[in-house]
This record gives sequence, C-alpha cells and structure tokens, in this order.
Amino acid sequence: MRRSLTLTILPDAAAVAERVADRILSLAASRARVTLGLATGDTMRPVYERLVAAAARGASFSGATCFNLDEYVGLAPDHPSAFAHFMHRHFFDHVDVPAPARRFPPTAPAEDAGRYDAAIRAERGIDLQILGVGRNGHIAFNEPGSSFGSRTRVVTLDPSTRAANASAFGGEEAVPRQAVTVGIATILDAREILAVATGREKAGALRDALEGPVTPDCPASALRLHPNASIVCDRDAACLLQGAEAARAQDAPTGWRRCAIS
Repeated sequence: MRRSLTLTILPDAAAVAERVADRILSLAASRARVTLGLATGDTMRPVYERLVAAAARGASFSGATCFNLDEYVGLAPDHPSAFAHFMHRHFFDHVDVPAPARRFPPTAPAEDAGRYDAAIRAERGIDLQILGVGRNGHIAFNEPGSSFGSRTRVVTLDPSTRAANASAFGGEEAVPRQAVTVGIATILDAREILAVATGREKAGALRDALEGPVTPDCPASALRLHPNASIVCDRDAACLLQGAEAARAQDAPTGWRRCAIS
C-alpha cells in the first residue's frame, strides 16, 4: 500500500481555510451521502465561516453525517466551552445537516465510548476526516504517548493542552482534566485525512510530525502511515521545516512529500 503524506504550504491562514473549505464542499457536492469527521478550535473557525457562507449561496449538507472528534468530559452540550456548543454556533445552526446526523462523543466516563466507533462503522466509516494539529503534536485529544492502535476512549489531558485552551475557560484551573477522544486507529481508518496547521505556535509540532520519527511521542506523525493523508499549512506553521528550495526537492524524508508551495 502506498503511504505518502502530502504537505501544501499556502501564504496565510485565510488561504488555508479556503483550501480546506473547498475540499469539504467538493466532496459534499459530489455524493448523495457523505460521512465527515469534524474538528473544532480556532484553526477551524474560518473554515466553518466559509462553509456557512457557501450554504447561504445554496450549498447543501443534507446528505452529510458528521462525527466530531472529541469533547470535554462532564460538560453539558450547551456549555459555552463545549465543542458541541462550538459546532452548533459556528456550523450546524446555519446549515442543513440533519439533526440526527450531528454526532458527538459521549461526555460521561460511565458511557461506553466504544459505541462511538461502532456508530462510525455503521455509517461505513469516515469519508473525509478533518484534523487540527495541536502544539504538542496531538491529533484530536490523542496526547503524546497515545497508542497508534487506540480507539475512542477517555483520556487525561496534557498540561500543555490545558494551558493552550485556558482562554476558553477563563483560566487553566477551569479547564477539564479529561476528555473523550476518537483514537488514532479510528482516525487512520478514514478514507481521506486532511490536517490543518496555522501559526508559528504549530511550527514545532509540524516539524516533528513531518521530519521526526514516526512515534507515539508525536501523534501527528501517525498520518505518515495513511495512504491518503495531507496537511495544509501556512508559511508561519512551516517556518521550522527545511528551506523553500529543499521543500521543492524530491528527497524529502521517507513517508511524505512536499508540494504546491505558494
């Protein structure tokens, strides 16, 4: 099986958001039914703005089933910092995804997180999985050290992740210490993966994911094991990678290649 992670470097975060939104819109328009894996966070907000604008112009998501990647343990769906609230505010409340097709991981540890993977399988898997890349290299809430064989489960959040998300809660102490996340194996089951990284604060994680070893120490490096994965980033996120001339070369580290540098 061919395994090649493609990197596209665009000038800025706006261009990245446009590229990601265009891919989602293209897939949704090409099929009567499509299953999307969706992410949250500041990187994704401009993507959803573009999708909502497209919906206002007539784009439809009525054939989409959407599975969100993760959620904080213990937060009600309408909590202002819950990812469910984020998704409704920035996307679902403005588009025609059917209410039963808006899926979120269970938020109480007593619930069987494995049922979420079963629900994904019942939809014949994820057609397109959208991911953000965390500052410590996490994907979804799979923190450094997460097994590449992991499935949906409750995890303890890394202190660096809680610090990065503190502003959404008014301080680090208010950030939940646990979350439910789709596992790395579940992510890698998707037929296509599109990961997004913008800003200099993601540069170290992107360098480790692309140019370091494929290791659970950098969960995003697992994307190099997928047959149809790509990363779209801006120049700031790419600033620690090899230089522009090397970026165009064909001797990139095994398991990925650079392309489409603008």
